[in-house]
Amino acid sequence: MTNHLYDALFGRHADSEATFLILPDGQSLAYRAFLAEAARYAHALRAAGLAPGDRVAMQLEKSPAMLAVIAGAIRAGIVFLPLNTAYTAAEVAYFVANSGAKLLLADGARAEALGPVARDCGATLQTLNADGTGSFADAAAGQNDDYPTEACGPDTLAAFLYTSGTTGRSKGAMMTHDNLLSNARVLVDYWRFTAEDVLLHALPIFHTHGLFVATNVALLAGCPMIFLPKFDAEAVIGLLPRATAMMGVPTFYTRLLDDPRLTRDLVAGMRLFISGSAPLLAETHVAWEEWTGHRILERYGMTETNMNTSNPYEGARRAGTVGFPLPGVELKIRDTEGAEVAQGEIGVIEVRGPNVFKGYWQMPEKTREELREDGFFITGDLGRIDAEGYVTIVGRAKDLIISGGFNVYPKEVEMALDDQPGVLESAVIGVHHPDFGEGVVAVVVAEKGAALDPERLRQGIAAELAAFKRPKHIAVVAELPRNTMGKVQKNLLRNSYADLFRA
Repeated sequence: MTNHLYDALFGRHADSEATFLILPDGQSLAYRAFLAEAARYAHALRAAGLAPGDRVAMQLEKSPAMLAVIAGAIRAGIVFLPLNTAYTAAEVAYFVANSGAKLLLADGARAEALGPVARDCGATLQTLNADGTGSFADAAAGQNDDYPTEACGPDTLAAFLYTSGTTGRSKGAMMTHDNLLSNARVLVDYWRFTAEDVLLHALPIFHTHGLFVATNVALLAGCPMIFLPKFDAEAVIGLLPRATAMMGVPTFYTRLLDDPRLTRDLVAGMRLFISGSAPLLAETHVAWEEWTGHRILERYGMTETNMNTSNPYEGARRAGTVGFPLPGVELKIRDTEGAEVAQGEIGVIEVRGPNVFKGYWQMPEKTREELREDGFFITGDLGRIDAEGYVTIVGRAKDLIISGGFNVYPKEVEMALDDQPGVLESAVIGVHHPDFGEGVVAVVVAEKGAALDPERLRQGIAAELAAFKRPKHIAVVAELPRNTMGKVQKNLLRNSYADLFRA
């Protein structure tokens, strides 16, 4: 039986003894051994009661085991939901309940906290640790090394990725087999990946960038990945001479630039550095080229669409731009009424192509709001196209904050702050941060007679919000600036705190 995504990414490597993963301890894992493990996990998913189309949620540490579960889920036709490891139990509960996941896989250290979550949501909890141990690993241990691949066509759902909205309610973006495969095929060709490459992979795999871009590109190209559990400048410096390509967020590059061991000789064997998930500062772009001789390739994508644009592999990679629409992707700049704006003018970016998701899970109204009948997705990002066709992102219509490559939605943080004792109201903004791209800043107003302690507020929201969402600075003010309609003027707040994190 044919399985659109599995056959293209994994199935063709079934008998290959070539190296797939190079691990931090120096060991390697061949494609064949990896896929045998994935088959055992596919059997374990079915043994847990999941059928094709059912959902498995996973809050797991990055590891070969987690990647094998994902491969097994694709082979079995099961929809997978990779969740940020920083999410609190309360956040995970929403994702499990909303998706209707029958199984929640978690690191053993989280089992006590997530046990009640699974029980309350009608799901089963099993554990899988980064070292390949846990109850789910035990369930897979005695299974067959092969699995009768489930037939899945291009439009079969493969994954849900949850992305919050400005209302604070998370949305499950439904990604099909072809959404993922079509985009990966374009990127392999556009970025010139081959089996001769070695990809340095230090990104998380609960995120589009690390999973659907980096991993899928490596699988299609047939090249090995140096698979680090997370970004660590010391480890990356040591491994760069063994790699030919690296994909990272701007934070990777700013931290490496601070290391005196980063030299032209160190990266002499590198072919390509790619940056995404957050805006790359022009000064970082320039400094990297001056220091290493390499010009970073910046691209633009999002949860609902994977990659939309990229600076060229050959040709000018322009600092401050995200390049051109990828082959097969149509991109328009429109006003709020849906009319295209003149070339060079700023408007909302809309995209259409095989990479664009199929809608939000169980949210038909929200899907209609953001996905036009003609197939164009309204990204909510503001941008413009210059005379040569380069796309520049100039802002985000929905006040989305991207800190360290992760999306932070102000409304969600504001709701948590507003629930704290003594808080009358709050406004959350993102301002320039030299390390994270943007730093989360909260401006709060106290109730009459109340005295607010920023540190106590941080502690108060810690159980509700992942660490990357929590404000790096909390300011207490007498009132928030408003326009004549009573709307908080966040642009004035951004101006007021623009230099907060500058040296």
